[in-house]
Amino acid sequence: MADITKTRSLRSPKIAVLPVFAIVTALGLAGCTTSNTSDAVIRIDKAQGSQENIASLTSVINANPKDPEGYNVRGSAYGRGGDFRQGLNDFNTALQLNPRFYQAYANRALVYRNMGQQQQAIQDYNTALQINPNYDVALIGRGNVYRAAGQDDAAFNDFDKAIQNGTTDGRAYHNRGLIYQKRNQQDKAIDDFSKAISLSPNAPEPYNGRGISYIALNDDDNAFADFNHAIELNGNIAESWANQALVYERRGEKDKAARSYRHAIGLDAKYQPAKDGLARVGAATTG
Repeated sequence: MADITKTRSLRSPKIAVLPVFAIVTALGLAGCTTSNTSDAVIRIDKAQGSQENIASLTSVINANPKDPEGYNVRGSAYGRGGDFRQGLNDFNTALQLNPRFYQAYANRALVYRNMGQQQQAIQDYNTALQINPNYDVALIGRGNVYRAAGQDDAAFNDFDKAIQNGTTDGRAYHNRGLIYQKRNQQDKAIDDFSKAISLSPNAPEPYNGRGISYIALNDDDNAFADFNHAIELNGNIAESWANQALVYERRGEKDKAARSYRHAIGLDAKYQPAKDGLARVGAATTG
């Protein structure tokens, strides 16, 4: 796999509006900076839970009612469609038919996560890993539960084990990179984000992560390129626009910063870093 880490600019960094740490801290970016929407929480896709899709999967189950895989697949469709209760029912049936179906434990754990039942999720991930200690989906999923709970060391160990086992899931590198970033080990974070990008080139999250680490190293040019590419990949993520605005702010381009902060707020009215940024650059700027 080609090394896609960008060469850091040799040009002098632009004059910051505020010192680096002050801005990063003010934006809530001093530690684990990206929201990490790739951390295995379910992204709702109503088509997965459509009557047509469920009916098709149900016909497969009816033809083979003792096959746990059919329930696992339909449970996943229910989960992606946002019908978590029906998903749980199918995973429960799959596990009754095959108590060692570790993939179903991990899938049920993901539904529990989306329902806010983190302890049940941990228990299911633990069971999946008791059956298959090297199952990367469960390692990454459990690591994300730990990370969300502030248990960074336990999370790091899970991501690191998945990586040492040779996972090709970019989320393991992305999430380990977030912890390196929080530990202020920015070079290691950049390496991990770059590996995540090589494995998942269409995911905007590692570009945002790597950009923030570049910011921490005062490398605004590469940060700006990463944030802009994140926007190109998905223009509907408030974080990407707020990150772009941060670079404009550091360059003293307050009008452009304000426009990007406003755009971020338009995408997510509750996104506090964008609201704070807009307050910093001032309401008097023109949009």
